[in-house]
Amino acid sequence: MSFSWPWALTALLAVPLLLALRWWFNRRRKRAAVTVSSVALIRAALPGRTSWRRRVPALLFVLALLALGGALARPQASVSVPSNSTSVLLAIDVSGSMCSTDIQPNRFTVATDAARQFIEKQEDGTRIGLVAFSGIAGLLVAPTTDKDALIDAIGTLRTARGTAIGQAILTSIDAIAETNPRVARTGVELDNPGQLGDYEPDTIVVLTDGSNTTGVDPVTAAEQAAARKVRVYTIGFGTTEPAPMVCTADQIGGDSPFGGGRGWGGGRGGRNMDIDEEALTQVADTTGAKYFRAEDADQLVDVLTDLPREFTLRKQEVEITFWFVLAASVLVIGGVGLSLWWNRVPGHSGARTRGTS
Repeated sequence: MSFSWPWALTALLAVPLLLALRWWFNRRRKRAAVTVSSVALIRAALPGRTSWRRRVPALLFVLALLALGGALARPQASVSVPSNSTSVLLAIDVSGSMCSTDIQPNRFTVATDAARQFIEKQEDGTRIGLVAFSGIAGLLVAPTTDKDALIDAIGTLRTARGTAIGQAILTSIDAIAETNPRVARTGVELDNPGQLGDYEPDTIVVLTDGSNTTGVDPVTAAEQAAARKVRVYTIGFGTTEPAPMVCTADQIGGDSPFGGGRGWGGGRGGRNMDIDEEALTQVADTTGAKYFRAEDADQLVDVLTDLPREFTLRKQEVEITFWFVLAASVLVIGGVGLSLWWNRVPGHSGARTRGTS
């Protein structure tokens, strides 16, 4: 818990001051007390109260003062709340190994189908961006709430040579920076890199079936994301079983993830590239995220559809002054009520009833 006006906590000094004044007045009253010849008669005429009954109302009043003093400082609590300003950058690997048929009909088809389901199941208002990467990385769709545009873009993906995981992360950071002024572009030098604070609601999801073969190292790119408080979730997709590389004609492109050009070798032959799970895990750990492994279509769909539970909640400071004031009010009412109840004259109402009969 934190306070917007911490200096207002000095109001709490009024509590010990009032207690000191109460002690001083009680001491003066005892000195000025009149001596009565028959103290026992006076005590008998007054309603009896135990010591704890005398102290409970006073204690409740003191607690109420403390609550009011805390309310003056405008307390805030850090709570998890749904974010309506989340941007999710989905970076999809479209390297040639995505033509592997170890997952039928091939990895490329299963991955793009899972990406469509991921987009369709996102809540309205969540901005999603699409990055495709092979030997280079390109932003296909800037973060948008237009699901149709995203799904159409997935239909244009084509395979190409190379796997630039690190570059995909940097491209995703730059896309986030365009919509979130708190996130600096990758070419900007940060004054306080990695400073303490909550992560941004914007998130990067990298789906790949191999290891980095070109461009910046993924862990180096992850350090750039961590410095900007952007989390990078990683998904390793595929099995270790050897399988032919087979892609359809409309899945084979040139050397650009934007499609076009001739195929990268007919879409047949070759071997599966091993997933660099160590690097993907380190990328996720560096940015405060998680690494997931999916070896079939169902696992990949499950991972993608469960991801929103990981990153759609973010920490937010919520003012809770109202609850402090409410607590103080309840304490005061409770103290006054108990004091009146315990100070009532026993049998008073009954005696008045008998006198009027």
